[in-house]
Amino acid sequence: MKEVQQYLKLPYNYIIQPITDESGFYFYARVLEFDGCQSTGETFEEAYKNLKEAMKGWIEAKLEEGFEIPLPVGYENFSGKFVVRIPKSLHYKLSIEAEQEGVSLNQYALYKLSH
Repeated sequence: MKEVQQYLKLPYNYIIQPITDESGFYFYARVLEFDGCQSTGETFEEAYKNLKEAMKGWIEAKLEEGFEIPLPVGYENFSGKFVVRIPKSLHYKLSIEAEQEGVSLNQYALYKLSH
């Protein structure tokens, strides 16, 4: 049980959304890192409380079955680098455009991705 409590203290990413559908108005809550761990509530606070209870049960069940519990995902898990393979013709075009703008290809690609 102590191990479950240790996981519950970690900074997991909670997503709580207001929903209006055929059931009425309620809040839907889930944990980004825990596939299938979700709950609902009539208020934001109730959805959060119910989600914490669902997390406890989810973690207990996974540990009993011998599964590894995912750790929280945070910005520190990302380096800011990734490799993208593109056609030679696009590489050429972007290189020319970057040169015309007087910036590096990396700077130009960042500009294009952010717009």
